[in-house]
Amino acid sequence: MLGELLLAAFIAASGFVTAGILGSFYQLVTGEPPKFFAEMKGPVSWLIVVGLWLVAGPFIFMRNAIQGYYWESFSPGMLAAAGGLTAMWSILSGTFVLSFLLAL
Repeated sequence: MLGELLLAAFIAASGFVTAGILGSFYQLVTGEPPKFFAEMKGPVSWLIVVGLWLVAGPFIFMRNAIQGYYWESFSPGMLAAAGGLTAMWSILSGTFVLSFLLAL
């Protein structure tokens, strides 16, 4: 039981770290933070934006939740719910990233 929880924590951490790295790289290149409603200008941009949403989604979601907590007076329960959703999304994106890396 403990082994499975540690594995899930490792997968979630790898997914969130990957999301942070990709989100920070996007911000470094474009000069603006990544967002869910980005402007898409062609078929190649669709692939880039959807890939960004899938992998960097936990980073974007948690950044928006923290900003909402401080600036728009979200309740602490909403911030905790966003943290839980971010953890689940990190497990999914971490599974995707680790399976991709192990397939190489």
